[in-house]
Amino acid sequence: MTPFFLSEFLTYLEVEKRYSSHTITAYKKDIEQFFDFLDIENEKDLKEVSYQSVRSWLVDILEKGNSNRTAARKISSLRVCFKWLLKEGVVSDNPVSKIKAPKQSKKIPSFFREGQLDPTNFDTLFDDSFDGVRNRLIIEVLYQTGIRLSELIALKVKDVDQYKVKVLGKRNKERAIPISEKLSGLISEYQKLLLEKGLFSEYLFVLKNGNTLYPKFVYRLINSYFGNVTDIDKSSPHVLRHTFATHMLNNGAGLETLKELLGHANLSATQVYTHNTFSQLTKVYSQTHPRGTKKDS
Repeated sequence: MTPFFLSEFLTYLEVEKRYSSHTITAYKKDIEQFFDFLDIENEKDLKEVSYQSVRSWLVDILEKGNSNRTAARKISSLRVCFKWLLKEGVVSDNPVSKIKAPKQSKKIPSFFREGQLDPTNFDTLFDDSFDGVRNRLIIEVLYQTGIRLSELIALKVKDVDQYKVKVLGKRNKERAIPISEKLSGLISEYQKLLLEKGLFSEYLFVLKNGNTLYPKFVYRLINSYFGNVTDIDKSSPHVLRHTFATHMLNNGAGLETLKELLGHANLSATQVYTHNTFSQLTKVYSQTHPRGTKKDS
C-alpha cells in the first residue's frame, strides 16, 4: 500500500536531508510495510496509530526472523517519517518517540591482511589486456582510497589528476583523497588503453562496450579474485573499504584523518575500526614493553 503522503516525504529526504537513492528506497519500503501491517488507508487511520501499534509491528518484524539490526533500521525510518508528519501538521503526536529499538551487537568489519593484497599476486592474476588492466585498477583504487562502491562507479575522468581523486560522497559532500605515484601511473596506463580502444566516456571506469560499470560486475570481480587468496566468507567492495581503514590505523593514521578520508559524517562511524587494530596493538605491546610476552619468553 502506498501512503498518501509518501511522494512528498521522499522528496523531503532527497532535497532537505540529502539522503542517497539507496537510503530513500529503504525508507520507502519500510514505511509501506508498516502501512500494510496496520492496513492504513487514509489520514484518519494514520492519526489513530499509537505506541501499541508501532510496538506490535516491531514484535512482528522480530518474530519473522529479522535481525535486531534490521528491526532498528525500520524503526528509525518510521521515527523520521512521523517526525516529519508531526512537523507538517498531519498528526498531532509521534507514536514512535518512546519506542526503543532492539539492542544491536557491534559487528566488527572484516578486512584483508596486508599479505593478501601483495602486488606480486596481482601481476600473476591480471594480464595486460584492457579487462586485466581495468580490473586490477578497480581493486587498487578501492583499496588505496577506501571509497564506496557507488563512489567508484560515479568517478569521472575530470575527478582524477596526478595527485588525488575527488569524490562526491553521501549528502553530496565532496572530498579529495591523495593517491600514490604508482596508482597515478596505473590510472594513466588504463586511460591510454581507453584511447586506443576508442572508448570515450565521462566516467573513469567502463565496460568493453563503453557502458559504465554496475554493482554486480564489481562484486563478481572482487569475489573472483579474493576467493583465491582469502578465507573471508563474503568478499565485497566494502571489505576493501574496511581494509583501507584498518591498514591506515595500523600504520599510524589518526581517527580524524581517517574520518575525512572515508567521508564519515561523525567520528563514531570511524571508531568501529579501532576494534580491528587491537591485534596490532597487542603485537606492538608484546614486542616493545619490558614485560611483553615475547620479552619474557
